[in-house]
Amino acid sequence: MYIPRTLEAAIREVSSFFPVVFVGGARQVGKTTLLKHLQSQEEAKRCYVSLDEFGPRRLALEDPDLFFERYPPPVVVDEIQYAPALLERIKVLVDRDRQPGAFWLTGSQHFALMKGLSESLAGRVGILRLSGLAQEEEFGVPRKEVFSPKNIENWSFIKFKPLELFARIVRGTFPALAITKNPPLEVFYSSYLQTYIERDVRAVSNISKLLEFEKFLRLCAARIGELVNYSDLARDVGISVSTVKEWLNILVASHQLILIPPYHRNLSKRQIKTPKLYFQDTGLACYLAGWRSPELAFEGAMAGNLFENYVLTEILKSYWHRGREPSIYFWRTKDGLEVDFVLEEGGKIYLLEIKLTMRPGKEALRGIFALMGRAKNVANAAVICLVEEPLLIKKNVYALPVGVI
Repeated sequence: MYIPRTLEAAIREVSSFFPVVFVGGARQVGKTTLLKHLQSQEEAKRCYVSLDEFGPRRLALEDPDLFFERYPPPVVVDEIQYAPALLERIKVLVDRDRQPGAFWLTGSQHFALMKGLSESLAGRVGILRLSGLAQEEEFGVPRKEVFSPKNIENWSFIKFKPLELFARIVRGTFPALAITKNPPLEVFYSSYLQTYIERDVRAVSNISKLLEFEKFLRLCAARIGELVNYSDLARDVGISVSTVKEWLNILVASHQLILIPPYHRNLSKRQIKTPKLYFQDTGLACYLAGWRSPELAFEGAMAGNLFENYVLTEILKSYWHRGREPSIYFWRTKDGLEVDFVLEEGGKIYLLEIKLTMRPGKEALRGIFALMGRAKNVANAAVICLVEEPLLIKKNVYALPVGVI
């Protein structure tokens, strides 16, 4: 069963201008399925080849010229990271015949691959990102624009009961899980983790301490929504601080972790500079942290952190799946004032506090009001929580149900 993806429109738009379109994203988020669906709707016949297969990969590595004789454009080249040398040949072909949309590429955004895209195909490639299913995609409630707490009067939204929401948080948003009734989560995530470490991580770095790397991942899952403490992670895993930073970079580059930087537009010299850590998929985070059921996750000590992580990823998907990169930060001072997320757009900022409650109180608004008093460019603000309907708390400050994202 194919679930329509918001990114379809961005791929078509970018394809009408750039000769090369690159769709990046983690394993199993639906990159191949999406491009094959779009391929089936094209009038011109487009080749498809996956470098996950040994034969095509060997040909691509040994003879890029012959590879494109065998698979001429227009073509989909899946898992391009296994043969980044193809990018140089693509450049030659593009410069010879600048046909829009001639090459559709997919892959994980590894360092070498992204460097190759930026150096070999600068000005020739449109880069897009696909993540797991967004709420709007899975439940068929599409939004007209990216999420921000404005113009909420005409929004439609999904109504979640708490345990329904946490069932989605624990299950995660990989399409294969969404279309399967009672999916085997334990087997899926165990296999996913093994494949990711054995193939994607090894492709990025010569990591020899695979057991330590998996332990590192599990410790990260126990720290979602927290400031990154490099020294604590290094001590708990038994590695150096420099290795912690290297592994975090690998996890971000391969679409597993998100690091949110602090917002510090000269508001205070006391701002905290360390990023906060989140997972791109809450299902993987729950598996790694040991939360195996919606009930346990909802009642557990990490419930608020998981909810915050979930809201963040839904906000990011609303941007990524429309071909945009959000400017998103958090705000926190050493004296305890904080706002979970600050969205910056068009010179304005939108403040978001995330609370696992049906009745946001004064404490949920403390940071919002503090930043409103310090920054002159605040547009709107919202507490995203479990309220059933959007509520106006104060002028330009709302309580919004999570299903509105």
